[in-house]
Amino acid sequence: MSKATVKKTLMAMPKEEIIGMVLEMYDARKEAKEYLEFFANPDETGKLEEYKKIITEEFYPAKSSREPKTRFSVCRKAVSDYKKLKPSPEKLADLMVCYVENACQFTYDYGDMWEQYYTSVENNFEKTMAFIAKNNMLELFKPRLKQCVEWASPCGWGFADTIAGIYYEYFPED
Repeated sequence: MSKATVKKTLMAMPKEEIIGMVLEMYDARKEAKEYLEFFANPDETGKLEEYKKIITEEFYPAKSSREPKTRFSVCRKAVSDYKKLKPSPEKLADLMVCYVENACQFTYDYGDMWEQYYTSVENNFEKTMAFIAKNNMLELFKPRLKQCVEWASPCGWGFADTIAGIYYEYFPED
């Protein structure tokens, strides 16, 4: 079914039926509930902190007895889910930077990682830098991005060079 078909169907429905259907979606789907709650009460900062916590827990679990999982799929999903709420570019960039910060700091704190770990962090760093540049926020996030370069500096597998190369592509004057 296409978006046009859904629109046509909704246009033909009475308002009460549409409200009923939206409330059914609210009850049936976690994603719909979250979206509708955010739509009704858009607390960008509160949601941002919620998603930052999801990402941070992957690298630095609150319970010291738990081992870090470093599941990039969980981190990517957190960024994707937050993006679907249509936050401001600044808040989305903040979450994206949080992701690469945690990943870079983790390798700094715990030593060399595996190749796929580094590749994933490098790709996300590049996406984050491109998004921030596209939205003219480089100076706003520069200190945090530079810290990522510093955390990456003692790491192997060419990771430090790649992260630094991406950074200096956007900040050639540094």
